[in-house]
Amino acid sequence: MVDIENGSGYLFTAESAKGRAAYKLYASSVLAGILLIWFYRATHIPLEGRWAWLGLFGAEIWFGFYWFVTQSARWNPIYYRTHKDKLSQRFGAQLPKVDIFVCTADPFAEPPSLVMSTILSLMAYDYEPEKLSIYLSDDAGSILTFYALWEASCFAKHWLPYCKKFKMEPRSPMAYFSTPCKDNNNSNYNEWSSMKKLFEDMTSRIERVVSLGKIPEEFKEQKRVSKWNAEMTSRNHRPIVQIMIDGRDQTATDLDGNPLPTLVYVAREKHPQHHHNFKAGAMNALIRVSSEISNAPIILNVDCDMYSNNSASIKDALCFFLDKRSHDVAYVQYPQFFHNITKNDLYANSLNVIGMVEISGFDIWGGPAYVGTGCFHRRESLCGKKYSGDYNEDWIRSEEIKHQENTSTLEGRAESLITCIYENNTLWGKEVGLKYGFPVEDIITGLTIQCKGWRSICHNPSRKGFLGMAPTTLEQTLVQHKRWGEGNFQISLSKHCPIIQGHGKIKLGLQFAYSIYGLWAPNSLPTFYYLIVPPLCLLKGISLFPKVSSPWFTTFAYVIVAKNTYAAAESLLCGDTFSGWWNSQRMWVYKRLTSYLYGVSDTIIKLLGFSKSSFTITSKVADGDESKRYENEVMEFGSSSPMFRIIATIAVLNLGCLLGGVMRLLVYEGVARLNDYFAQLILCGSMVAINVPVYGAMFFRKDKGRIPPSITFASLCLAMATCLVQIV
Repeated sequence: MVDIENGSGYLFTAESAKGRAAYKLYASSVLAGILLIWFYRATHIPLEGRWAWLGLFGAEIWFGFYWFVTQSARWNPIYYRTHKDKLSQRFGAQLPKVDIFVCTADPFAEPPSLVMSTILSLMAYDYEPEKLSIYLSDDAGSILTFYALWEASCFAKHWLPYCKKFKMEPRSPMAYFSTPCKDNNNSNYNEWSSMKKLFEDMTSRIERVVSLGKIPEEFKEQKRVSKWNAEMTSRNHRPIVQIMIDGRDQTATDLDGNPLPTLVYVAREKHPQHHHNFKAGAMNALIRVSSEISNAPIILNVDCDMYSNNSASIKDALCFFLDKRSHDVAYVQYPQFFHNITKNDLYANSLNVIGMVEISGFDIWGGPAYVGTGCFHRRESLCGKKYSGDYNEDWIRSEEIKHQENTSTLEGRAESLITCIYENNTLWGKEVGLKYGFPVEDIITGLTIQCKGWRSICHNPSRKGFLGMAPTTLEQTLVQHKRWGEGNFQISLSKHCPIIQGHGKIKLGLQFAYSIYGLWAPNSLPTFYYLIVPPLCLLKGISLFPKVSSPWFTTFAYVIVAKNTYAAAESLLCGDTFSGWWNSQRMWVYKRLTSYLYGVSDTIIKLLGFSKSSFTITSKVADGDESKRYENEVMEFGSSSPMFRIIATIAVLNLGCLLGGVMRLLVYEGVARLNDYFAQLILCGSMVAINVPVYGAMFFRKDKGRIPPSITFASLCLAMATCLVQIV
């Protein structure tokens, strides 16, 4: 790496990635190859198969354009090192307060025991506890989640001293106790065993309550549950704010007598007649509630399954906010990483390349997008304030707190801020807080903040800041990417398109970087064409690529080989295995054929006014057999999802066309014609290789994760009918 920004008084150092000259040479050569391919397509239009040829030309124009857009995130990635020792020396006990937001919405899809481990990991940060306030937003308003939070508040009195004593990582008890104790000291081992027993007892009580659907009678007798009644449901309940641990209370201490962080339960009011704006609405409710209780100048938000994996993350983030060069930093984004990825990343959910290359590549243009979790925000920027050159955060002023008010008064006033009608005729969701109207509220919020003059920073320390739970089935993965692809595409077709909204406000490179994800969904259309038309033309004996003996074949071969070699090397350098890279190629195809295709169609339907945005929670609960298959890296197809019908049909179609094309060469045209169809045979063969798990799930597997017979039959019929029509 090359040091591009350093100084003795700075709290962080910025470094540019190595090998940029070689990379730019590679990128220039690929761009030249793409331009030559376009020239070839435009000047060699055949009479036979003219429309198929022109369709491929259109697809290749799109692929080339999209490749060019993706280079904005690779041109010059920036990486950072923080200097926490200087932070402590300079600010000592004057570090600012931090509010931490966690959102959950369904105690059955997002198990409270999992959520509480996340909460406990956040409470255990290596930071002054009296300056920490943790807020849990429960959109279901579930007394089960409230009970779980009470259990966590009790366990924290044991857990926080244990973390402080042993300085262990990670500080999520669920993650920490998932591996055996490595300490050979008998005393330490006994302490570990005792703490594990306390955690397991707490977890079993929480899980028993959730399975029964009711809280213990003795817990009901406490006044704190009086805000719940039998008529309340997840979609219809009053606003509730309960301060579980009041950091102002001198008696709120752990077993060692140290103060505990403030811990607050929040359930905003919900009513069927009022739109609640999903996670963005919950986040905005937390911004208002926290402003009444703690009003910290820094806000961290994490998903309920994304625990803190690095107890120094707060101090790392503050190195950016408190550095004298960083008055314009709105947020510090940690990349998303996951703890339950299989060895070869079966469903390509690790996001290693995105997290380690692409997001860091945003920094040279003004900083990364806000990705919805693992992000430290400056409260004022999140609340709509525009950046001006003379802006300077008053950290001392922000330390003010309402010490004299009792808990019930604070709770009551906070509850008045999260009613269904509070935001009516206000700027919340428009100019203030997270933005409404898009499934990916995080992306549009970050873009809007940057368009107001702020910048952001991606920090990816060697010990990951946060680890979440990735989907463990193919269907969950595809559904999640449908929401991401659709949401980003909706932004691209709106007035908030980065090219439109960002014009004159952010750099062109950053506009392109945002467009990488905004164009995920439309990528489905040329991909769909490319994986259907060339195989069918092979079956019919129509050549769509240059002969192997032609100099133009070298151009196609170079672009394909160079691009894929670079992608494989990039993936390997980011920690993936070669099989993991191959799995990512498979998922690249599946997501484009299903998730993004549905994203395009649903976006068009919404634009025509036939449906409204919805939000699907990714379940954090997996069936036992599904979990075993996932751990063994066996793909899960065990549902009748229409997405699987598309995947199976394309797989069978390519297999049929490959066999038919080979037979045509052997029986009718002769092997000498291989020169004409070689590229199409390679394309079909690659698709067949990618779809080996699909063929196994259709014809050989007997477990519940196989493709249902109804989908197999329908896919076979559709693929065979298409091939027969083409032959005839």
